[in-house]
Amino acid sequence: MDTMKLILALAIGFLVSSGVGAFLVPLLRKIKAGQMIKENGPTWHMSKSGTPTMGGIMFIVAIAAVCFTVGFAQVLKGQWAHVFVLTFGLVFGAIGFLDDLEKLRHKANTGLSAKGKFLLQLSASICFLFLLRRFGYLESHLYVPFRNVTVDVPEWFFYPFAAFVIVGCVNAINITDGVDGLAGGTCSAIFIGFTAIAWSWGSEYLNLGIFSAGMTGALLGFLVYNFNPAKVFMGDTGSLFLGGCISGLAFALDMPLILLPLCIMPVWETLSDIIQVCYFKATHGKRIFKMAPFHHHLEMGGWTGHKWTEKQIFTLFTGISLIMAVLSVMGSMHRFH
Repeated sequence: MDTMKLILALAIGFLVSSGVGAFLVPLLRKIKAGQMIKENGPTWHMSKSGTPTMGGIMFIVAIAAVCFTVGFAQVLKGQWAHVFVLTFGLVFGAIGFLDDLEKLRHKANTGLSAKGKFLLQLSASICFLFLLRRFGYLESHLYVPFRNVTVDVPEWFFYPFAAFVIVGCVNAINITDGVDGLAGGTCSAIFIGFTAIAWSWGSEYLNLGIFSAGMTGALLGFLVYNFNPAKVFMGDTGSLFLGGCISGLAFALDMPLILLPLCIMPVWETLSDIIQVCYFKATHGKRIFKMAPFHHHLEMGGWTGHKWTEKQIFTLFTGISLIMAVLSVMGSMHRFH
């Protein structure tokens, strides 16, 4: 695989994203596209109210630029998977954009209804899966990383399961976007893992490697503005786009089970939310976590009494995600060897 193309994709992603941010952040501030903070969240987060949102536009523009510059040669060779993943991410980004617009219009932290978002996400997932199947990128089997075996799965089970995985992944990334830089740092580690996996599999997967490397650079460019103290938030526009791209990559690589280790922190964030709600209902008001999802529990000094700062939570989540990215690469790199 042409390593230089991966480096170039990362560089272009970073430069375009950070460059767009230099114009986008002042523009969002000028049009008063400010984030409303949940009143039931940590009280110190209220100071963030009014911070511009929809900053995810930065890395969306950047990865589109990467796909149609560095990745365009792969299109001419008939490799379309990275364009499919980009399109899928854009559909989810559009859903997030509508959600952000609703929040801004009503000056509240609630946008589209939960049912409406779910139906839109489910419809997009089904269309994407059948698109991959139509072009031969997806079959009804599951590759098991670390064991290096492939298990055949009946279609009647595989496609509903796949749609559930996609919607779950998208919302897990959305939940993780709760403190400055958290989703950006966590997802950059995930895309590093995808880049290394595609690189290890050879030139047939160069297009997906270019996409992953470009997304890594684009997120690093976004973190210039989103790292604590954040000058801009990605909004649902950005977090749903990221979730679409991450789940899309896993299925384009025909390896959805890699999402469990590779996305361990978003998975844990989602589980902490589910555990909290179930335990609260079962015990009529008791809580396991001081607040869910888990990053808020750390902020509030849960279990140990130590109140984690946003930078410490960023370091913890990104560090664990990088470790899991390395393990994920080791568990899947010999698939075609």
